[in-house]
Amino acid sequence: MKAGFSIFKSTAFSLLLIVLVCATVLVWAWQRTPLLSAFLPPDSLLQLSPDKDNQPVLTVGRNGTAETSTGLVEAEVKHDQKMETNLKTDVQIMEFAPPERSENTSSTTGKEQYNENVNDQGSCNYAKGKWVLDDSWPLYSGFHCNKWLSRMWACRLMQRKDFTYEKLRWQPKNCQMEEFEVSKFLERMRDKTLAFVGDSLGRQQFQSLMCMITGGKESHGVIDVGKEYGLVMPHGGSRPNGWAYWFSSTNTTVLYYWSTCLCDLEPINTTNPETDYAMHLDRPPGFLRQFLHKLDVLVLNTGHHWNRGKLKANRWVMYVGGMPNTNRRLAMIGDAKNFTIHSIVNWVNSQLPKHPHLKAFYRSISPRHFVNGDWNTGGSCDNTTPMSIGKEVLQDESSDYSAGNAVKGTGVKLLDITALSQLRDEGHISHYSTTASKGVHDCLHWCLPGVPDTWNEILFAHISATSVINS
Repeated sequence: MKAGFSIFKSTAFSLLLIVLVCATVLVWAWQRTPLLSAFLPPDSLLQLSPDKDNQPVLTVGRNGTAETSTGLVEAEVKHDQKMETNLKTDVQIMEFAPPERSENTSSTTGKEQYNENVNDQGSCNYAKGKWVLDDSWPLYSGFHCNKWLSRMWACRLMQRKDFTYEKLRWQPKNCQMEEFEVSKFLERMRDKTLAFVGDSLGRQQFQSLMCMITGGKESHGVIDVGKEYGLVMPHGGSRPNGWAYWFSSTNTTVLYYWSTCLCDLEPINTTNPETDYAMHLDRPPGFLRQFLHKLDVLVLNTGHHWNRGKLKANRWVMYVGGMPNTNRRLAMIGDAKNFTIHSIVNWVNSQLPKHPHLKAFYRSISPRHFVNGDWNTGGSCDNTTPMSIGKEVLQDESSDYSAGNAVKGTGVKLLDITALSQLRDEGHISHYSTTASKGVHDCLHWCLPGVPDTWNEILFAHISATSVINS
């Protein structure tokens, strides 16, 4: 019996020794062999991690969803890289594909380098950072900007009672973003024109900037020059196609042109008031073709009108190459939108050598925050607590894959506001709207003052950085 136990003990010891030796060899091989390391999960698939204040941090993986402690928050743009690849492959075989990108890119020679948070061009990645409370905010009063601010977005004039959302300021990580000052902005835009071209979120950014520049006050030195750009009230219309204002003190013009899809629209039958409209996916809006030479800073955006309901309601028919679209892939709304974004970016990029003074930006999509439905199916956004989703963005790449991919290799810069805005679900109009039907929430547009002010701060920082480069 003792002999049997001794043999068993010796065998067990031998097996243990063999296991330890094998484990050591495997660990050594794993560290030395790149092929094995390839099976590790990629670092870019970031996970949620608390910051030093135990606040959730927004991190975005390659699937385009933002993860926080509250679960998955759906981004407006899903990063379907397979769809993007299929679209680009299809575009390459089309004779009517957008023009090839020119090699015109902005030089960064002589630009100040920051500590860590820099992009490939050596400039600050303003989209990476966190929201902080700042009692000196907002930059203007929501009560007194009636001249420039639409009442439907002025939450101070509604029944909303909480305004902590106005006190949040964006702080980029490990690099300095120049604070917005009216005098500095006007001086850097002296003898220049800044244009926003896009949808209602572009209009919000325009109104935000007008309030920031004027402080909400009317002035005899701010003159309506919309007629110079064809921005007049159409016969029987409820509003013009945009607005333009000239600041006489510095000969600065700030304008907005309404273009929800960023492509050219024209009536198919000019004699029929009920005609459909050709939606030219590969042709920039006529406004840009006519006035691009007068612009010094251009900010483009589109996104939220790309759905079947909007196309049907507006009687838009997709056209490519001057003919009705017959490509099945472009018949898909997401593919058509991506094709249009690439087309407009490529076209602007092709124009930059002709207009070396022009600085062009494409603004990434502004996220929606509907919960338990959409705007017409009971969706809501009742949260009023700032930073309840999270307060920090750590990712390096944009959450708007389509926008980020479109500007790569061009002289058009990305104004990336998606992830930082994703954290601000408490900043929407919500159910406080004075114009919406009862029970309908606006979880798309923002209260002003609010999040779009930060978009303009980042835009100002880009303009300032460009001024340093060119000086």
